[in-house]
Amino acid sequence: MGYRRPNIRYESEKGKFYLPLPVQLHSDSESNIFSQMNRFSDISSPENETLRPLHSGFCKKGQARKCTVEPVVIGGMVLDVNATSSMHANPRTTTPGKVIFSLGGVARNVADCISKLEARPFMISAVGFDMAGNMLVEHWESAGLSIEGIQRHQNIETAVVCHIFDEKGEVAAGVAHVESIEKFLTPRWIEKFKCKISSTPILMVDANLNSSSLEASCQMAAQFNTPVWFEPVSVAKSRRVASVVQYVTFASPNEDELVAMANAISGRDIFQPIRRDYSSTKLSKESFFQMLKPAIWVLLDKGVKVVVVTLGSEGVLLCSKAKSNLKKLAFKGNQTPYSTKQLHNAVNTVCPKDQIFGASMFEPMSNLFAVHFPALPASVVRLTGAGDCLVGGMIASLCAGLDVMQSVAVGIAAAKVVVEVESNVPDEYCLAKLADDARSVYSGATMLLCQSKL
Repeated sequence: MGYRRPNIRYESEKGKFYLPLPVQLHSDSESNIFSQMNRFSDISSPENETLRPLHSGFCKKGQARKCTVEPVVIGGMVLDVNATSSMHANPRTTTPGKVIFSLGGVARNVADCISKLEARPFMISAVGFDMAGNMLVEHWESAGLSIEGIQRHQNIETAVVCHIFDEKGEVAAGVAHVESIEKFLTPRWIEKFKCKISSTPILMVDANLNSSSLEASCQMAAQFNTPVWFEPVSVAKSRRVASVVQYVTFASPNEDELVAMANAISGRDIFQPIRRDYSSTKLSKESFFQMLKPAIWVLLDKGVKVVVVTLGSEGVLLCSKAKSNLKKLAFKGNQTPYSTKQLHNAVNTVCPKDQIFGASMFEPMSNLFAVHFPALPASVVRLTGAGDCLVGGMIASLCAGLDVMQSVAVGIAAAKVVVEVESNVPDEYCLAKLADDARSVYSGATMLLCQSKL
């Protein structure tokens, strides 16, 4: 079986070059892996470097960049090390397979996806001068994105996560070393970019931030009526929403994160995750909604305006207190700027506003409004990055002037592309294909009515 092209590409004035991966996991090749890694750790790291932002005012080809839309994204930039065995692994020995480096981190993935959809995200994060940090920053610069908000210091150990996949592509084990995000991505650093937060159409924060940084970010956004998108990251970290729930406009949990968030906000464990293994009968979208409805309501009742629940292959639930709440959402600068006009026009043509509900649709007599959007069929390679690209697709769409329903359709279409590749974010999106997939999702959406919140 031949090697597949690695999913990290670098472009510079000297041309393109690729990491020479994947490699087989034999003991005699382990030294080769680290010799390849060391090529990137030789970049100078000043011994007396102070905490400071890096500056970049030019994009590819040396042209000045016109940033008409800058959603601000705060959170982790991580190097993912994905190891996949080609046969059943035995304990206490190495196993043949391949190792791939993927640029990752929830916030970084979301921002990268946004940049592929014509918006210009402003990233606030922290990385070191080590091999992982150099790779992450070099990619960001090569994409023409600002690195002003990325803090670098010799004492920062860039966040790295290692996933071990079995021969079926399922995660068998993993190790996460991400403490630097909590330690160095501080309120003081975030405060430096208050001007960006004041003018951004939307602020996205991921739950890799510690509680103080989450609160500082959300409070700054509240000062300027900037909508906040909370990305839970994991079941454990999703509970951090409790201290900032009153500031959150959007939240995008999966079903397990939703339950953890509702329990954290409630202050007691009253909700349980959905068990799918008790029956061979596939749950309907109505059943999913009814089972998750009490937890969804906890978030909405505490101030979250829109809850986007990802259900994997079962699609997405979009929930709000009422349909009118979605209409009231306003985004600074979403008057379809030139840089995102193509996305807006392509999607708006095939996904007409209010098509899901009908022009004469009256407000349902219900405390809760929900729409189910179907997932798209895909040739799945790896599921990592799907949720991040859904969020990135939605944020890019909202910044382009599309409404929330249209944006969900684009998000699902964006997620479909990434599950068919090995990277956390695809190299590029085909706008025509993305719009066509969004149309399929949009036309398959179903409004779910309930008679009460419980």
